[in-house]
Amino acid sequence: MSDVLSTEKAEVAASNDVAVMDQYCTLPAQSPVFDSQKHFTIQPTTSKTGVVMKEVALMGHLILRGNSDNANFVGEASQVLGLELPTKPLTSVANDVTRIMWLSPDEWLIISSNDMMFDIEIALRAKLTGHYSIVNQSGGQTIIELSGDHSVDILKKSMPLDVHPKVFPVGKVAATIFAKSSAVICRTGETQWQLVVRRSFADYIWRWLVDAGQEFGLTIEK
Repeated sequence: MSDVLSTEKAEVAASNDVAVMDQYCTLPAQSPVFDSQKHFTIQPTTSKTGVVMKEVALMGHLILRGNSDNANFVGEASQVLGLELPTKPLTSVANDVTRIMWLSPDEWLIISSNDMMFDIEIALRAKLTGHYSIVNQSGGQTIIELSGDHSVDILKKSMPLDVHPKVFPVGKVAATIFAKSSAVICRTGETQWQLVVRRSFADYIWRWLVDAGQEFGLTIEK
């Protein structure tokens, strides 16, 4: 553990009953779509930009599990995170640095900057009582963001979910089949979406979106 943590963080981690690792502390990290962004070019079929795609890379991803009917658990987690843990199905909450997505009645995905995730995990383990689970997924997932007037059209080509604003409002989150893979989709703005995808499928989904977006004037933001 000391090989991947600063001295101060290693001391804090060692004081816990379970192994806690800061995945981005000193080890070099590379985005799972790094090669595609660097070498894969596109030729849009229209000169007008209708969709902007970018990777929100190297964020901290934490899976929290616990009993949403337990007021103590919900209150303790909310106090640490500075956000009310969402207990309504398919919802999310966010502030300037952190987003919490409801995944199931006892499971949430917490996304924050990578330099905060170790501290968040340590604080949760120190505060939470009773039965709970925390798993750091930071190295195993990434986020692809789509924005623009035609972002919804790419999604319609790629997944079976109804994305009409009346059915899928801002803040809603859902897991879905995406192309020949899967993703967790969150509507973060009227014309903005974030896709949380597994690292092993990220390059495939990136290339799929590049192909699907060419007719809408896709632009890649780096």
